[in-house]
Amino acid sequence: MRKHINLNANWKFSKQADFTSIEATHDDSQWESVNVPHTWNAIDGANGFDFYKGACWYRKSFAVDPSAQGNNVFIEFEGSNSITDVYVNGQHLGQHRGGYSTFRFDMTHVITFDGLNTLSVKVDNTVVDDVYPQMADFTFFGGIYRNVNLIIASPVHFDLMDYGSTGVYVIQEDISHERAALTIKSKLTNSEAADKKVRLWVDIQDAAGGHVAYAAKEVVLAAGETQDVETPIVIKNPTLWNGRKHAYLYTANVSLISYNDTIDALSIPFGVRYFEVDADKGFFLNGEHLALNGVSRHQDRKDMGWAITPREHEEDMTLIKEVGATSIRLAHYQHDQYFYNLCDQEGMVIWAEIPFISVMSKTELEGINAKQQMIELIRQNFNHPSIMFWGIQNEIQIGGDTPALRKLVRELNELTKKEDPTRLTTMANVMFVEDNDDYNRATDIIGYNKYYGWYNGKAEDFAEWIDGFRRTNPTAKLGISEYGAEGILQYHSNDPKVKDYTEEYHALYHEIVWDIFAKRPFLWATYVWNMFDFGANIRDEGGVKGRNNKGLVTYDRKIKKDAFYMYKANWSDEKFVHITSKRYIDRADDVITVKVYTNCDSVTLTVNGATLAAQTSANRIFTFENVALQAGNNEISAVAHHDGRTFEDTAFFNKVAVANPSYEAPEEKGGVVKNWFQVPDLGDVHIEELVITDDVYSTRCTMGEMMDNDAARAVLEKYLGKFSEHPMFGMASAMKIDMLASLASDIFNETLLYALNKELTKISKSSEVSSR
Repeated sequence: MRKHINLNANWKFSKQADFTSIEATHDDSQWESVNVPHTWNAIDGANGFDFYKGACWYRKSFAVDPSAQGNNVFIEFEGSNSITDVYVNGQHLGQHRGGYSTFRFDMTHVITFDGLNTLSVKVDNTVVDDVYPQMADFTFFGGIYRNVNLIIASPVHFDLMDYGSTGVYVIQEDISHERAALTIKSKLTNSEAADKKVRLWVDIQDAAGGHVAYAAKEVVLAAGETQDVETPIVIKNPTLWNGRKHAYLYTANVSLISYNDTIDALSIPFGVRYFEVDADKGFFLNGEHLALNGVSRHQDRKDMGWAITPREHEEDMTLIKEVGATSIRLAHYQHDQYFYNLCDQEGMVIWAEIPFISVMSKTELEGINAKQQMIELIRQNFNHPSIMFWGIQNEIQIGGDTPALRKLVRELNELTKKEDPTRLTTMANVMFVEDNDDYNRATDIIGYNKYYGWYNGKAEDFAEWIDGFRRTNPTAKLGISEYGAEGILQYHSNDPKVKDYTEEYHALYHEIVWDIFAKRPFLWATYVWNMFDFGANIRDEGGVKGRNNKGLVTYDRKIKKDAFYMYKANWSDEKFVHITSKRYIDRADDVITVKVYTNCDSVTLTVNGATLAAQTSANRIFTFENVALQAGNNEISAVAHHDGRTFEDTAFFNKVAVANPSYEAPEEKGGVVKNWFQVPDLGDVHIEELVITDDVYSTRCTMGEMMDNDAARAVLEKYLGKFSEHPMFGMASAMKIDMLASLASDIFNETLLYALNKELTKISKSSEVSSR
């Protein structure tokens, strides 16, 4: 029988990267002692631009029970970022390229059963041009950050080398309330030197352990053969997996029997369901409309990076359930199997995706690694009923729009449909993709990352864009894959505005946008960016380095921002009341406005022990204006009632004579774009009309296009400084300056655009291009 042995404890670790191979006898006595999960970027990965990138080494001794001789022995890594070379007893087993999926190596022929073996692992998180992601707005934490396991299996077993999968796939052929027709596809392998006859058993059990269906098949495996065996099976009158209402799971117990011996066995949890997306009505699960009120999630945690444990996964799920979400976009890479299991158990509808994000390789145009990671994602997660959407790219157009990129996107979609025709393909277009672009028809359904009200425009602009997109693409199945704004708890305002980083604007933004989305049920899903603040080493804005602060919950999961409660009021049935701006304690105003979120029907406000007013509201937002403050401390309570129960929240505000300056964000409020450039004071410039033609450079060209011409580059650097040295430049190189102007009009004002174009239009595109 198969044995699964955890190897997380007692590793040695070194950041030395000056040797290219390693012998079993290498002295590691001075190395640091660590356990995995482990990352060397737990601290520096979320506090600024620079974090350690390079090759590091892990070593561990392990023994294999002599009774395992005659079996196959595998080493399994559940996640190691991003290029991993594995050595056992000084012999190189292989290399895995990609930082998010499970991978295994067969070490049967290099281990000893008589004593200790030495496992040496080189892990390198350096970005290389043929492994994804190339560049993204999150930190690439290095290390063996998920479990490491030893697997001992019979020479005849369910294939362990099938892209890190279980080797067993529960294929949902035809599902209804009356009948679930399944095909159990088992990939069997025989590493013996002789043919082997086995019987494959499939036993389906319900959630209570009762037997509901079974099947068997005789199989003859030739020596060295791997064979796919398909076993049809039917569940009559199935209990459907029905999201958060009823996340019902069956178990497929599959086993290989040789005479009276069970030589391999697996238990595969699965749920049966059917679903569709309608362009006019949205998402349907098991024939019923389900609003996919979604959040996105990154896997890192403050002071832990990606090296998190089941405890952190469970805490994340608890918070996501509390806010009332029904769907999660697990961005921007394959997540831990433990979290996918939680999604199955809790009834979350999942968008799972690969890290084909922001920038395509400039040299490897076939997408070999992107395709590998897509196959790994699908095969390793095929049996999770929660996953209904496979994401093939995120904002990949940032790196430039080329025929090679469009070809690869098409090929990834085709590969995904071939690997799994039972689910829907999707992708997340960057906000500047045009409404009439063919990208909108490349996958089954489409998502857009739009940031009206933060990077450009105002929050109310969502309505006009969605309605316009729908007119242009009446049959497209549209979702919002990202939307959000920065919210930093230190900053507060009575008059919140775009890009002020205050908690008040963060909440107001989500109020406005959610109201727009809620009135458009044809959106198949909407995903808040993000459920949690996360590490993003390339960021420096709002006085915070190395973080993206758009989360509804802080990076350490200690504080729920006000916007969390706005969504809870709209999404959750758990009754509560919440006074906003409680962290805005010092108030210089004689009267203030008090805002309350609740999913109860009415709220009574009490100020310093006296009842002020009672209100009812249909939109879950209660606003009490002209609340007078007395000198010093003020106690304000909000009380709501529901079904005989009382819900109360209390806030304390301190009346001060002078406004507290610490509530004001630093002057550089303009967002991440503002920090890329050093613009000189241009003074008063007389602006004249310019004629701009396609044969000259102008702000209509991309940054990258102009940086390839020495003369155009000199103009840009004259007015914008050495911006190409900024870590985020690679993500901006495909943007036109006119697009950047829409994101940062305070920088790229009319004067600057005129000054740039006046000089750029004198440079012909036919002029010599540098070798740069």
